[in-house]
Amino acid sequence: MSRSTAPDVGIITTGHDVADARLHKITAALQHRDLRVELWGLGDADGGPAGAVVHAGPRGNLVQRLARSVVLPWRTKAKVVMTVDPDMIPVARLVTAIRRRKLVVDVHEDYERLLADRAWAKGPAGLPARLIVRAGSKLAAGADLTVVADSHLAPHEAKHRLVVQNLPDHGFLAPSPPEGAPRAVYVGDLRVSRGLFDMVETVASAPEWSLDLVGPVAPSDRDRLEARIAEPDLAGRVRLHGRQPPADAWRIAQGAWASLAMLQPTPAFIEAMPSKIYEYLASGLPVLSTRLPRQTRVIEESGGGVLVDSVAEAAETLRRWSADPGELEKLHDHALQWAAEHLPTNTPYDDLADAILNLLKGSA
Repeated sequence: MSRSTAPDVGIITTGHDVADARLHKITAALQHRDLRVELWGLGDADGGPAGAVVHAGPRGNLVQRLARSVVLPWRTKAKVVMTVDPDMIPVARLVTAIRRRKLVVDVHEDYERLLADRAWAKGPAGLPARLIVRAGSKLAAGADLTVVADSHLAPHEAKHRLVVQNLPDHGFLAPSPPEGAPRAVYVGDLRVSRGLFDMVETVASAPEWSLDLVGPVAPSDRDRLEARIAEPDLAGRVRLHGRQPPADAWRIAQGAWASLAMLQPTPAFIEAMPSKIYEYLASGLPVLSTRLPRQTRVIEESGGGVLVDSVAEAAETLRRWSADPGELEKLHDHALQWAAEHLPTNTPYDDLADAILNLLKGSA
């Protein structure tokens, strides 16, 4: 480990909570190489990665976010600066060039398609965000290390490009057999496009089941959600846990009978492969999923879940599982077997940590 007072790696973000699972996975891999990590982000510092120096604050409005994107790159004294937001790339490139630091840019989502899924980003009001995303993609290619979460994500050519898929970190998971009454779980961001209300209505039509929703609810959907789950047919059966650090999230999933992944075919999701599918399978949780192309391939190959085309079909599947748990047991076994064969304990986050370690050695 470096003996100076400066952290080895400073991760800066204006848009991500410090409890974000990818941030925890990256930090854990870096710490396994005895590197000191500093994280600047949003939320509660207690939700940040253990062992890291965590600075966290409130989300604020768009103007405050833009102000932070200018200020944060100057605050970290780390030898390697890593950002996970497109709006931070321009200033981060400038600061690291002036200070002769190394810059890592993590492009873990298709930001242009993600903006197409956000009502606020459409039309003239969303033009600045769209321009920032496009400029960020071009500038990301010039970083010392450009990380993409999937091979189809831009930039496709860069100085040094590394694909770091969102595969499970087994250290955060807690596989266990089903316990108690029938219970489904979902881990991840919660909004209409991610199947929030489809999941709720699925459980509403399967009275034997309850549902744990682990993740932040989009502000535009919260009032409708709280009103719906308070109605008599759902009262007490849908539990909201909010955002949780990954280890805490998967502890909540312990003992669940099944998992849900009912994303809608939006531009952002049609080519994506949600990391939660891999994590569900590695936890032995049978997956009830919509038929997005890549989800379909993995679930069919693994034999660890069931694909559905409607809420009615999803609810019927849950009712069938609670009436005949034997089917779930087979899916559980298939999920664990597939994960053991296809999801190695050495993850892409380890490859990223090694690449950052090489940057540090090169700058020493």
